[in-house]
Amino acid sequence: MRVGTLGVRYAIGRLHRFLHPRLTVTPTPAGVRFERDVEVAVRDGTVLRVNVFRPEAEGEYPVVMCAHPYGKDKMIRAGRFGARVPVQLRLLLQDTPIRVSEWTSWEAPDPGFWVPGGYVVVNCDLRGFGHSDGVGSLFSDAEAEDYYDLIEWAAAQPWSNGRVGLNGVSYLAISQWKVAALRPPHLAAICAWEGLSDVYRDLAYPGGIRENAFVRVWSAMVRRGGNSVDDLRREQLARPLRDEWWASHAPALERIEVPALICGSFSDQGLHSGGSFRAFESISSPQRWLYTHRGGKWAVYYSPEALAVQQRFFDHFLKGEDNGMNELPPARLEVRESRQEISSVREEAAWPLPGTDWTPLHLHPDGSLREAAAEAPGWVRFDTRNGRASFSWLVPAELELVGSMNLRLHLEAEGSDDVNLFAGVRKLRDGCEVPFEGSYGFGRDLVTRGWLKASHRRLDEQASEPRRPVHSHVAPEPLRAGEIVAAEFELLPSATLFRRGETLRLDVQGRWFFRDDPFLGQFPAAYEASPPATVILHCGGRFDAQLLAPRASR
Repeated sequence: MRVGTLGVRYAIGRLHRFLHPRLTVTPTPAGVRFERDVEVAVRDGTVLRVNVFRPEAEGEYPVVMCAHPYGKDKMIRAGRFGARVPVQLRLLLQDTPIRVSEWTSWEAPDPGFWVPGGYVVVNCDLRGFGHSDGVGSLFSDAEAEDYYDLIEWAAAQPWSNGRVGLNGVSYLAISQWKVAALRPPHLAAICAWEGLSDVYRDLAYPGGIRENAFVRVWSAMVRRGGNSVDDLRREQLARPLRDEWWASHAPALERIEVPALICGSFSDQGLHSGGSFRAFESISSPQRWLYTHRGGKWAVYYSPEALAVQQRFFDHFLKGEDNGMNELPPARLEVRESRQEISSVREEAAWPLPGTDWTPLHLHPDGSLREAAAEAPGWVRFDTRNGRASFSWLVPAELELVGSMNLRLHLEAEGSDDVNLFAGVRKLRDGCEVPFEGSYGFGRDLVTRGWLKASHRRLDEQASEPRRPVHSHVAPEPLRAGEIVAAEFELLPSATLFRRGETLRLDVQGRWFFRDDPFLGQFPAAYEASPPATVILHCGGRFDAQLLAPRASR
């Protein structure tokens, strides 16, 4: 694959930021009492250990808690020659600077921010990790029961006002779903900042296609960091279908009733985006808010604007302040024109957006996308190893596309009884692709993408919605020679402004879109390539293939 001038510049920029990451570590504030490795015995007698950061002044304070397998004591430190930067922040670069105190552990709330604001921060090592005893089981009901006991312990301490809120990014958000579904009596609110909610569908096998890089890297990191009965990579290789094991590790989102602030990112489509939006739409909490963005995961979480929203949320539900939180509209929407250009930030009455005009863009055999369907049937062919089919729409007037897209294809395969399909939407301006922020700090991402293994095309009728297909992944249906099958799949939520004369291009191919190297590609992300085959996409006539696009009313 040739690397153009822009690619070289991008790689040089990444190398510079690898060597000089934009991280500022502030000194620890005065007036904070730090208690390390406080022991908490959970229901089966196992001792878990937590760090407690609290105001020196005596009193009863609300608690902000997190629990994770990453080691509560692996804090960002300020060294003689600058900050000791976690390797994750060197490899998974952020688009804007980050500022935290040296008490902050990976993806956790910063005690240097919360304690001076009148909170106790409790950072917990999950069972089997860090300094906690026992053998852990990630994503599990047993883990949620431990978390339940930690919440109730914190609520009973003399420095606690009895109200506990959960906060954190990624796994520190994921771990909140199952425990919130258990409804601990003293859990008062959750702030789940970008957390997948179905490990099979969101990470291990999106669309039934195996993820081959991040799962491997993350599993190895977890093995080195603790003692767990589960190995996600091992289970992934052994369980290509969504069996009972995968189902048991998914939370019962509908049981969550506690007030919730959920961050749904348009930039983390390879990891947390789908699960975050699913959670917001599925929980039963009457008081819930969605914070969307398309920036870097950690840069946004620790940004002044996001911290202000988090604090306002917890001040209301943990301190009881009448600060207008309940009058805040349910969704904060950020629409981008490009990676660096934010075109709009506004409050919305609901998510998905009310009044969305679901516009069908029909695939034509000449490679165009049109609002009118093709009358005569035709087809487009591509080789899964190095080809692709592209369909373009010249945008006729300025518009915003906000939400998930639904792609319906009619396909046939020659040379294999199964194919892996990767579909992506790009934005082109004057013939050049416009980049967006993506997962793992990748700065040259698509507008949106989706996946589907053709043999996994059967829908879960109970979970699917008219404009959001959900696949069951339980009974593969191989393709038969000469057979044309219909397949629908979701392209993940995005929020993008297209101007008149720009081009929306849909690409469908049999391999992942990007390299997996850390300087030019979307490292660490890689997906199982399609078996060698020729794919024939039928469109027109009775084979009305279409991309359903969510045009926001403005």
